Amino acid sequence: MRPLTDVETERLFEKLASYMGRNITHLIDRPDDPHVFRLQRERVYYVRESIAKFAVSVARDKLLSIGTCLGKFTKKTGKFKLHITALDHIASHAKYKVWVKPNGEMPYLYGNNVVKAHVGRMSEDTPEHQGVLVYAMNDTPLGFGVTARSTAEVRRLDPTAITVFRQADAGEYLREEDTLF
Repeated sequence: MRPLTDVETERLFEKLASYMGRNITHLIDRPDDPHVFRLQRERVYYVRESIAKFAVSVARDKLLSIGTCLGKFTKKTGKFKLHITALDHIASHAKYKVWVKPNGEMPYLYGNNVVKAHVGRMSEDTPEHQGVLVYAMNDTPLGFGVTARSTAEVRRLDPTAITVFRQADAGEYLREEDTLF
Protein backbone atom coordinates (compact mmCIF):
# COMPACT_ATOMS: atom_id res chain seq x y z
CA MET A 1 0.00 0.00 0.00
CA ARG A 2 1.39 3.36 -1.00
CA PRO A 3 0.25 6.94 -1.60
CA LEU A 4 -0.70 7.91 -5.16
CA THR A 5 1.84 9.57 -7.44
CA ASP A 6 1.07 13.00 -8.91
CA VAL A 7 0.00 11.49 -12.25
CA GLU A 8 -2.23 8.91 -10.55
CA THR A 9 -3.79 11.58 -8.34
CA GLU A 10 -4.49 13.76 -11.35
CA ARG A 11 -6.23 10.91 -13.21
CA LEU A 12 -8.26 10.01 -10.13
CA PHE A 13 -9.38 13.60 -9.56
CA GLU A 14 -10.26 14.06 -13.25
CA LYS A 15 -12.57 11.06 -13.08
CA LEU A 16 -14.13 12.07 -9.77
CA ALA A 17 -14.57 15.68 -10.93
CA SER A 18 -16.56 14.52 -13.97
CA TYR A 19 -19.23 13.28 -11.54
CA MET A 20 -18.80 15.61 -8.57
CA GLY A 21 -17.51 18.87 -10.05
CA ARG A 22 -16.07 21.20 -7.44
CA ASN A 23 -17.73 19.11 -4.72
CA ILE A 24 -14.64 16.90 -4.84
CA THR A 25 -13.24 19.13 -2.10
CA HIS A 26 -15.73 17.51 0.32
CA LEU A 27 -13.83 14.23 -0.07
CA ILE A 28 -10.43 15.81 0.40
CA ASP A 29 -10.97 18.50 3.04
CA ARG A 30 -12.50 16.73 6.02
CA PRO A 31 -10.99 18.35 9.12
CA ASP A 32 -13.17 16.33 11.50
CA ASP A 33 -12.22 12.97 9.98
CA PRO A 34 -9.24 13.16 7.55
CA HIS A 35 -9.12 10.59 4.76
CA VAL A 36 -6.39 9.68 2.27
CA PHE A 37 -6.15 7.83 -1.05
CA ARG A 38 -3.96 4.73 -1.14
CA LEU A 39 -2.96 2.35 -3.95
CA GLN A 40 -2.83 -1.41 -3.41
CA ARG A 41 -2.56 -3.82 -6.38
CA GLU A 42 -3.75 -1.31 -9.02
CA ARG A 43 -6.80 -0.39 -6.88
CA VAL A 44 -7.36 2.97 -5.23
CA TYR A 45 -8.81 2.99 -1.72
CA TYR A 46 -10.36 5.88 0.20
CA VAL A 47 -9.21 5.31 3.77
CA ARG A 48 -9.45 7.08 7.11
CA GLU A 49 -5.97 8.44 7.81
CA SER A 50 -5.69 6.77 11.22
CA ILE A 51 -6.45 3.35 9.69
CA ALA A 52 -3.94 3.94 6.89
CA LYS A 53 -1.22 4.50 9.48
CA PHE A 54 -2.04 1.17 11.13
CA ALA A 55 -2.07 -0.64 7.77
CA VAL A 56 1.58 0.22 7.16
CA SER A 57 2.52 -2.53 9.60
CA VAL A 58 0.79 -5.20 7.47
CA ALA A 59 2.81 -6.84 4.69
CA ARG A 60 1.70 -5.88 1.14
CA ASP A 61 1.02 -9.45 0.06
CA LYS A 62 -1.12 -10.07 3.17
CA LEU A 63 -3.23 -6.90 2.84
CA LEU A 64 -6.33 -7.59 0.73
CA SER A 65 -8.42 -4.47 1.15
CA ILE A 66 -8.59 -1.36 3.27
CA GLY A 67 -11.24 1.36 3.32
CA THR A 68 -13.53 1.87 0.33
CA CYS A 69 -12.32 0.80 -3.11
CA LEU A 70 -13.00 3.71 -5.49
CA GLY A 71 -11.73 1.99 -8.60
CA LYS A 72 -8.62 0.76 -10.31
CA PHE A 73 -6.00 1.77 -12.83
CA THR A 74 -5.89 -0.26 -16.02
CA LYS A 75 -2.65 -2.15 -16.61
CA LYS A 76 -2.08 -1.23 -20.27
CA THR A 77 -3.13 2.41 -20.55
CA GLY A 78 -3.05 3.47 -16.91
CA LYS A 79 -6.50 5.05 -17.09
CA PHE A 80 -8.66 5.12 -13.98
CA LYS A 81 -11.95 3.20 -13.94
CA LEU A 82 -14.46 3.90 -11.18
CA HIS A 83 -16.07 0.90 -9.49
CA ILE A 84 -19.60 0.71 -8.19
CA THR A 85 -18.15 0.59 -4.68
CA ALA A 86 -17.50 4.35 -5.00
CA LEU A 87 -21.22 5.05 -5.43
CA ASP A 88 -21.91 6.09 -1.82
CA HIS A 89 -19.12 8.67 -1.80
CA ILE A 90 -20.00 10.08 -5.21
CA ALA A 91 -23.78 10.09 -4.67
CA SER A 92 -23.69 12.38 -1.65
CA HIS A 93 -21.82 15.07 -3.63
CA ALA A 94 -23.02 14.56 -7.23
CA LYS A 95 -23.44 17.62 -9.39
CA TYR A 96 -25.74 16.21 -12.09
CA LYS A 97 -28.42 13.58 -11.52
CA VAL A 98 -30.92 11.51 -13.49
CA TRP A 99 -33.92 9.84 -11.87
CA VAL A 100 -35.21 6.65 -13.46
CA LYS A 101 -38.87 5.62 -13.42
CA PRO A 102 -39.75 2.32 -11.68
CA ASN A 103 -40.15 0.52 -15.04
CA GLY A 104 -36.58 1.51 -15.96
CA GLU A 105 -34.84 0.40 -12.77
CA MET A 106 -34.54 -3.31 -13.58
CA PRO A 107 -33.22 -2.84 -17.15
CA TYR A 108 -30.61 -0.44 -15.77
CA LEU A 109 -29.61 -2.81 -12.95
CA TYR A 110 -29.23 -5.60 -15.52
CA GLY A 111 -26.56 -3.56 -17.29
CA ASN A 112 -28.48 -1.62 -19.94
CA ASN A 113 -28.25 2.07 -20.78
CA VAL A 114 -31.01 4.49 -19.75
CA VAL A 115 -33.47 5.33 -22.55
CA LYS A 116 -35.61 8.46 -22.62
CA ALA A 117 -38.82 6.56 -21.84
CA HIS A 118 -37.31 5.55 -18.48
CA VAL A 119 -36.17 9.04 -17.43
CA GLY A 120 -38.38 10.52 -14.71
CA ARG A 121 -36.36 13.68 -14.03
CA MET A 122 -33.02 15.12 -14.99
CA SER A 123 -30.90 17.91 -13.52
CA GLU A 124 -31.29 21.19 -15.37
CA ASP A 125 -28.52 22.31 -17.73
CA THR A 126 -26.75 18.94 -17.79
CA PRO A 127 -24.26 19.07 -20.68
CA GLU A 128 -23.64 16.31 -23.19
CA HIS A 129 -21.03 13.66 -22.21
CA GLN A 130 -21.16 14.69 -18.55
CA GLY A 131 -20.90 12.25 -15.66
CA VAL A 132 -24.25 11.78 -13.90
CA LEU A 133 -25.58 9.78 -10.98
CA VAL A 134 -28.57 7.56 -11.72
CA TYR A 135 -31.22 7.44 -8.99
CA ALA A 136 -34.52 5.65 -8.52
CA MET A 137 -37.52 7.96 -8.11
CA ASN A 138 -37.28 7.48 -4.32
CA ASP A 139 -33.71 8.95 -4.34
CA THR A 140 -31.93 5.61 -3.98
CA PRO A 141 -28.64 5.71 -5.93
CA LEU A 142 -28.52 2.95 -8.55
CA GLY A 143 -25.30 3.73 -10.36
CA PHE A 144 -23.57 6.27 -12.56
CA GLY A 145 -22.99 6.94 -16.22
CA VAL A 146 -22.36 9.56 -18.90
CA THR A 147 -25.08 11.56 -20.63
CA ALA A 148 -25.57 10.89 -24.32
CA ARG A 149 -27.29 14.24 -24.87
CA SER A 150 -27.78 17.50 -22.99
CA THR A 151 -30.97 18.17 -21.01
CA ALA A 152 -32.40 20.37 -23.78
CA GLU A 153 -31.76 17.73 -26.46
CA VAL A 154 -33.22 14.93 -24.32
CA ARG A 155 -36.61 16.66 -24.26
CA ARG A 156 -36.84 16.39 -28.07
CA LEU A 157 -35.70 12.75 -28.37
CA ASP A 158 -37.93 9.80 -29.20
CA PRO A 159 -38.70 7.42 -26.29
CA THR A 160 -36.26 4.70 -27.44
CA ALA A 161 -33.23 7.00 -27.71
CA ILE A 162 -30.37 6.45 -25.25
CA THR A 163 -30.11 9.21 -22.66
CA VAL A 164 -27.39 7.90 -20.30
CA PHE A 165 -24.60 5.47 -21.13
CA ARG A 166 -24.16 3.14 -18.16
CA GLN A 167 -20.73 3.11 -16.52
CA ALA A 168 -21.56 1.16 -13.37
CA ASP A 169 -24.71 0.01 -11.58
CA ALA A 170 -25.60 -1.70 -8.32
CA GLY A 171 -26.29 -4.95 -10.21
CA GLU A 172 -22.53 -5.34 -10.68
CA TYR A 173 -22.29 -6.60 -7.11
CA LEU A 174 -23.97 -9.78 -8.34
CA ARG A 175 -22.78 -9.93 -11.96
CA GLU A 176 -19.10 -9.33 -11.22
CA GLU A 177 -18.68 -10.54 -7.65
CA ASP A 178 -15.65 -12.66 -8.60
CA THR A 179 -13.65 -9.82 -10.16
CA LEU A 180 -14.94 -6.74 -8.31
CA PHE A 181 -12.73 -7.16 -5.26
